[in-house]
Amino acid sequence: MSNVLAVLFDGVVYSSWLFLMAAGLTLIYGVMKILNIAHGSLYALGAYTAATLAGAWLAAGLPAAGSYAMLALAALLVGVVMGPLLERGLLKWMYGKDEVVLLLVTYAAFLILEDAIKLIWGVESKTLSEPYALPGNFQIGNLAYPVYNLLLIAVAILTGLALAWALYRTRQGKLLLAVIHDREISVAMGINVNRVYLVTFSVGSALAALGGALTAPTIAVSPGIGVEVIVLSFAVVVVGGLGSLGGAALGALMVGIARSAAVRYWPEAELFTIYFVMALVLVVRPRGLFSAPEARRI
Repeated sequence: MSNVLAVLFDGVVYSSWLFLMAAGLTLIYGVMKILNIAHGSLYALGAYTAATLAGAWLAAGLPAAGSYAMLALAALLVGVVMGPLLERGLLKWMYGKDEVVLLLVTYAAFLILEDAIKLIWGVESKTLSEPYALPGNFQIGNLAYPVYNLLLIAVAILTGLALAWALYRTRQGKLLLAVIHDREISVAMGINVNRVYLVTFSVGSALAALGGALTAPTIAVSPGIGVEVIVLSFAVVVVGGLGSLGGAALGALMVGIARSAAVRYWPEAELFTIYFVMALVLVVRPRGLFSAPEARRI
């Protein structure tokens, strides 16, 4: 029973991290029909910015609890700065082109951002252990876990609830849903689609950066951390269905628990397990578990 609880808890923690990444990716695709490969670099930027800001905060001798505010500030800064910069400066000029072109454009942005990260922060790893160790540990059976993991789960749940509320309970969210359903009709109704795209991409960028910022205290932040993230995020959104927020949550949970069980009982198959889940779902549901039906044009 202790092993089962450990597998479930590890799976939920990993799922929470995956959801933060996949939510931004699926939001951008759902609204803008862009498979944003640069999402991985935005995650890395969030991690590096968090390590820099929180590290400077702690080095100044300020209260360690304030480092959590620095993690949130890092995600906000990346979303506010890089979201508009990429969307207005690059993607805006590509709307209306084939989705493959947009995919290649975001891949080019990914490569540029990866080199920019190395130019700014160098190739040495950055560490930020204080926020991770500060809350202490708790027990599940005979195993000790950092309380920080509970913070990650709470942030993922609150993020999902906030996105669902914003989409389905607010006027702006309903306008966004209208753009998702039919862009041309939305323009005809007077909806500022360009503004919707800008806000959507900025929010998606902030979510990617938030995932990176919350991960920074748990890893050595180093060049290349965005590569694995974007691959795993794509796996999650494909399982859940491209453009589905609920699908991203369920896909993250399925992948997270499957990966946790593999790590516990068959470590060699960790990566295989993730893609086995994806392949199994696609055999049964080729468009993912919660893919939205496409509108027919006459």
